[in-house]
Amino acid sequence: MIRSNPEHLIRDSMARFVDKEVIPQAQQIDASGEFPMELFRKVGEMGVFGIRYPRNKGGSGGNTTLYCIIHEELARGLMSLAAVSAMQCLMGTNFLFHFGTQEMHENFFLPAMKGEKIPCFCLTEPEAGSDLGAVTTLAQRTKDGFVINGMKTWVTNGPIADFYTVLCQTDPAKKLRGLNFFFVPRETPGVSVSQPFETLGTRTTRMSEVAFTNVHIPFEFMLGREGEGVSNLMSILSEIRAMTAALAIGLLRASMADAIQYAKERMAFGRPIGRYQLIQAKIANMATELEAARLLTYRATKMIDDKTPCLKEATMAKYFATEAACKAADEATRIFGAYGYSMEYTVQRYYRDSRFLLYGGGTHEVLQTNIARWAGL
Repeated sequence: MIRSNPEHLIRDSMARFVDKEVIPQAQQIDASGEFPMELFRKVGEMGVFGIRYPRNKGGSGGNTTLYCIIHEELARGLMSLAAVSAMQCLMGTNFLFHFGTQEMHENFFLPAMKGEKIPCFCLTEPEAGSDLGAVTTLAQRTKDGFVINGMKTWVTNGPIADFYTVLCQTDPAKKLRGLNFFFVPRETPGVSVSQPFETLGTRTTRMSEVAFTNVHIPFEFMLGREGEGVSNLMSILSEIRAMTAALAIGLLRASMADAIQYAKERMAFGRPIGRYQLIQAKIANMATELEAARLLTYRATKMIDDKTPCLKEATMAKYFATEAACKAADEATRIFGAYGYSMEYTVQRYYRDSRFLLYGGGTHEVLQTNIARWAGL
């Protein structure tokens, strides 16, 4: 039977790519700690980076559901690769696409769609994460543009990026209404990047601090109308959370698949450990939570594609799917026993990479507060 549904076609295509190109190299890439440039270029050649953008603007003409399917499959193979691809498709290029000039599109956006240039998103500061009102990076207006001073941290792709989308305060007296996004090319004088952080998981996803010291940019590098930075961020927050949920689903699937295979092969007391009820219970919980995470996540992406507000649904999906992925990775290491403690087996990587999911798109403490409020507390 030939399946013509684009969601099935995209999933099948990405699954084949992951099985053939990503999984055989994943352990070696993770151990090296090096950015997976070769695989990154191949993903770009497949048109993945433009999946959210229209064809007539240089994209691939897809939607959020397809975007999440792609990154679920990539995360099943290697979370680091999925993370940098997700950044390329959404946070790193979204504001440039919507608010950049024609010249910026030609020199930066279109090359990013091909994987020839790498973007990143500078939001978090040492003293400002979930609390955007605490952002202190300042963009001061001058006669010919803006001057940016400040520091961003935990910048995914920071050490390798060609351009940055930077959240700055333009008027501290206005607090949240003074926040705006700015486009800053890497080669702009005054931009400096720290050494990559050593991280527990997603070891090949390069993260760093990025400092801006008297960085002069022209007026047209403000991305969006003044005072609308937070509202522009909120316009993609549901997508960010749904995407993070999709990454979690991919990791959950990988953890469960490896745990099942091992449980079939590992013998204890004369029979495979998968014959014991306690092991079966762990797998049953993984399978059930996987289905629940899928339903939550792809309900949210369908709402996004239908232009139906769904911040609550996307938040619940991100919270549930990520917690389920972390739990599944932990349970997989338990099923593997002492071998789960060995760097030779993949489950240790799933366990380490699962921690990455907890922070992007909002910490779970913040998400739980929001969910409780929506529930009526």
